[in-house]
Amino acid sequence: MAQRANPVRRQRCAIHTRKSSEEGLEQEFNSLHAQREACEAYIASQRSEGWVLVRDQYDDGGISGGTLERPGLKQLLADI
Repeated sequence: MAQRANPVRRQRCAIHTRKSSEEGLEQEFNSLHAQREACEAYIASQRSEGWVLVRDQYDDGGISGGTLERPGLKQLLADI
């Protein structure tokens, strides 16, 4: 009897980007964009494992990582 392959479980993946200072955020392409692009590429590389990108954006530009008082992070946690 042939064995059935286990179906790939779908994993929704969200991206949270952060930059401590506001320096450079006014640029057309900034650090937050670069972080998002890199994460999107990695998620795409894992498509065969069932990874699917969540299109909502969770960005915190100009906010220190030393605090959890970040609007983008709070929204991400609320959405989870």
